[in-house]
Amino acid sequence: MNFRRISRNSLAAALDAGLLRLDASPAAIRANLSPGADRERRVLRLLGTWRRLGLSEPAAAAWLRSLNRLAGGFSSPDFVWSGPEVPGLHARDTRRVYEEVIGAASRSIWASTYAFFDGERAFKVLAEKMDALPGLDVTQLLNIHRGRGVTTAADHLVRGFADSFWKEEWPGTSRPAVFYDPRSVATEGPRGVLHAKGVVADDEVVFITSANFTEAALDRNIEMGLLHRDRHLALTMVRHFQTLIDRKLLLPLPAD
Repeated sequence: MNFRRISRNSLAAALDAGLLRLDASPAAIRANLSPGADRERRVLRLLGTWRRLGLSEPAAAAWLRSLNRLAGGFSSPDFVWSGPEVPGLHARDTRRVYEEVIGAASRSIWASTYAFFDGERAFKVLAEKMDALPGLDVTQLLNIHRGRGVTTAADHLVRGFADSFWKEEWPGTSRPAVFYDPRSVATEGPRGVLHAKGVVADDEVVFITSANFTEAALDRNIEMGLLHRDRHLALTMVRHFQTLIDRKLLLPLPAD
């Protein structure tokens, strides 16, 4: 779509503020944007495309702002890799990027993983950062695995995971806020797991990766990801996770 820069900003602001939805009528578009007949049709087509792709209004707004940044120039994402070294191909190392992103944070960290082994090593950098910087706001998203054939009640499974995590896996004195997907421990209804893997630091830096927080994934497996410094993308991810928490689709892990 050939929108002028100011039109993209106006559309993004309307989407972010909730004034415009992806299923907006022509009247709503005219009321919020005053776009003119030709541009109104293009906005309708664009909103329809985003809706079919399953985007949310905040994600669509972030996409529009990214277009503006592209027009003005910005740094491209870095390709991140773990696995065999390939001569002649450049990619940043997964463990190094993970530790750099956490080590550089000064205000907040969101970290999500499906699996981890040897928590003392997996969470060492994060725990040390929290102990060194008491004001750091850290939210950790973890999956609780229910093994095949395990019939333990969900609350007992969660309690057992929490006791083991705080006593045996978490290596620091300061504790993050930890959340899990209750569908992963449910005995009835559709099952689902928290499979997202990545880190957001200071609402500015985003690291999305296929790697879990395990030695094999960070160092040996063939894994890949992207590191990007983009505030709009970071805020979109944080807003998404926070909404899941606010709507109790992710629940807090007991802290004692």
